[in-house]
Amino acid sequence: MDLIIQNEGLYQLVPLTKQMMEHISLLVKVDCFDLCEIVRVNLTTYVSNLNSYVMNDGSGYFYGCICK
Repeated sequence: MDLIIQNEGLYQLVPLTKQMMEHISLLVKVDCFDLCEIVRVNLTTYVSNLNSYVMNDGSGYFYGCICK
């Protein structure tokens, strides 16, 4: 799975790594769409005045996922 991140006006595909998932425990099998939602909840913060999700690590704005 790749995350779609916008940073400085450019969209980037960032591969989801084990390091990103180290604090997330999956207890049941999930599909790609559910995993994208779990990643969004755990790795981003919603900023209401921007109406966007911002990555907690400061890497840009979260737009979604591409499943492989």
